[in-house]
Amino acid sequence: MAFTSSPSHGYQNAAFWRTLFILHCISTLLVFTTISTPPEDPVKCVSGNTNCTVTNSYGVFPDRSTCRAANVAYPTSEAELVSVVAAATQAGQKMRVTTRYSHSITKLVCTDGTDGLFISTKFLNDTVRADADAMTLTVESGVTLRQLIAEAAKVGLALPYAPYWWGLTVGGMMGTGAHGSSLWGNGSAVHDYVTEIRMVSPGSANDGFAKVRVLSEITTPNEFNAAKVSLGVLGVISQVTFKLQPMFKRSLRYVMRNDSDFGDQAITFGKKHEFSDFIWLPSQGKVVYRMDDRVAVNTSGNGLFDFLPFRSQLSAALAIIRSSEETQERFRDGNGKCAGATLISSTLFATAFGLTNNGIIFAGYPVIGSQNRMMSSGSCLDSLQDGLITACPWDSRIKSEFFHQTTFSVPLTQIKSFINDIKSLVQINSKSLCGLELYYGILMRYVTSSPAFLGKETEALDFDLTYYRAKNPLTPRLYEDFIEEIEQIALFKYNALPHWGKNRNLAFDGVIKKYKNAPAFLKVKETYDPTGLFSSEWTDQILGIKGKATIVKDGCALEGLCICAKDAHCAPTKGYLCRPGKVYKEARVCTRVDDISVHVLMT
Repeated sequence: MAFTSSPSHGYQNAAFWRTLFILHCISTLLVFTTISTPPEDPVKCVSGNTNCTVTNSYGVFPDRSTCRAANVAYPTSEAELVSVVAAATQAGQKMRVTTRYSHSITKLVCTDGTDGLFISTKFLNDTVRADADAMTLTVESGVTLRQLIAEAAKVGLALPYAPYWWGLTVGGMMGTGAHGSSLWGNGSAVHDYVTEIRMVSPGSANDGFAKVRVLSEITTPNEFNAAKVSLGVLGVISQVTFKLQPMFKRSLRYVMRNDSDFGDQAITFGKKHEFSDFIWLPSQGKVVYRMDDRVAVNTSGNGLFDFLPFRSQLSAALAIIRSSEETQERFRDGNGKCAGATLISSTLFATAFGLTNNGIIFAGYPVIGSQNRMMSSGSCLDSLQDGLITACPWDSRIKSEFFHQTTFSVPLTQIKSFINDIKSLVQINSKSLCGLELYYGILMRYVTSSPAFLGKETEALDFDLTYYRAKNPLTPRLYEDFIEEIEQIALFKYNALPHWGKNRNLAFDGVIKKYKNAPAFLKVKETYDPTGLFSSEWTDQILGIKGKATIVKDGCALEGLCICAKDAHCAPTKGYLCRPGKVYKEARVCTRVDDISVHVLMT
């Protein structure tokens, strides 16, 4: 279909595509719940297990580089893992660990050059032992969150808090500090419910070039707290033991309110509801409150949380939706984005985001169900093949979602001020954040301080911002200066901590200085891997060992590879120049200037 340059024509097309999207959401809700082409292995090799590349599940790293290695190994047991690490150590070969679905956006999976080794935990996916009396479960590091939840339920146990997407692996969650949402108990981070870690690291010739260490809070507290969030630089996690809880049920309801008092509510709401979170729709002035509490296991109810955006999607509809947003960007159709955002948020809210009272239909609140059915979901991973007729919404093999994710934790003591700063930006332009709401809004989850050396430092709210990414890295985005300013306000004004597995490069520049226990972590790293075989250029940069995470070149600020310092870092030929922030004047963001010639004369 041909498009003209008429804004009204672009808007009409956008409205047409949005209507199709809503119909698609409804069909997904009703029909496509168990059919999907599963994701492919993130590692691809030219011949057998040699001459390999790796990517993340989204198909592109933040800097769009290609990560290569000479080989990939797929150990199926700890003994095989030890042999793999020993052989590579003896050869002085660099190593990095990759997981079944490779969901970290950042380059944690990459090794340096082309001569390294990828170690995949794809087949390290067995349950080692379950002890119902001790309420512990030991699994291999390649076990997915979905498997972990199911195995615990078999013996009447539950992991109390976890991420909402169940395609993560145990080792991946440990490597990046993955979490759910809660201020209760030990907090929402998965690693804070671990009691023992088995780690395979490089060894000396006397060790046979590989060493298996058994870590716990009691026997090796410093090493244990380093390994709980390790970034993969200490070696390969082989097995993890979790301390679980007796199975319980949850009672959940979603309530939508205006955001007039949200700054105050965000501070106190987490103390009132154990599993609370928020979906903030700032351009609409609304917040969806998750009122989610623990109830007795004998409470009536068999609810199921099968989050609609994590279900399989029609590939044809995904292509239409992506084309719609590309059209909105091309025509700078802010009205279209806002109309689409309103439709999407209202549809998701009306369908309870995929909640059902019995696994089939939603009949009303509260939805009560067992913890193993209410905590996490991701049914688009179901392993039926349908030739990519349906897929996970971000599957890079088809025309699908393609986005940036900016994720950071702001201390609770600063939350009201930060929320007010975002509101101030919306007051300047009410359409500016509709692009976030096309991706379901800003997800906000509670986290607490952790003894992990690279874990969270204080009680905080974690903000997940997902937004459009252009296929061409030099193409600016509609209202990108607003999101860039939010990013810089959080990271620099409020000293927010970025999620290790998400974010664009600029979030990690100097980040290690924000962690008071960073020296202790680096000391353990030096002991475990003195020659840096499990380190890479990327991990050295984010750990402050060598180099910077930012990349300075023309257009670098458009994708968060740098903070602009001059116009060339933006897109001057397309009218985007480097300018101060609108609310946070210290920010430097790529702002569209309508009349470049007039602007140049004035500067």
